[in-house]
Amino acid sequence: MAMLYTERETTVTDPIDLIEQIVAANEWPFDRAGDGELSVAVNGSWCDYHFGFSWREPERALQLTLAFDQRVPPARRGEIYELLGLINEQLWLGHFDLWSEDGVILFRHASLMGDAVSVGTCEELIDIAISTCERFYPAFQFVLWGGKSAGDALLASLIDTVGEA
Repeated sequence: MAMLYTERETTVTDPIDLIEQIVAANEWPFDRAGDGELSVAVNGSWCDYHFGFSWREPERALQLTLAFDQRVPPARRGEIYELLGLINEQLWLGHFDLWSEDGVILFRHASLMGDAVSVGTCEELIDIAISTCERFYPAFQFVLWGGKSAGDALLASLIDTVGEA
């Protein structure tokens, strides 16, 4: 997904301000819950995603959470947990979780940001989160609605397609 914000040289000390600028440039709906939090809605190819960004100043850490717009029924949670483990083995950055309280699948990643945060770094984190979710969303669907095993669902999602139908 191409980002629309183009000021690459900007660095700031609070990444939530910078992410808000990126989000506004992409015309994504957002809500600033507080100084260190931002919620964003993004339309993906498969579903709507809900970003949550949290900034912790003492650690200078930015955490992003991207939730799928779906719930896992209790009867399918065992297979989804297996799929989460298989998918997480494939990832370099971030990981998938199942929020036990309401059965929402989420992608999470935290980054230590240092003294200054760049637009490029924030855009890259957003892009990685969205592309990772887009890549593995079909695997979750295969398990949830197709009744496939975790292994079969992962194999199907790792196949790279060429061209368009």
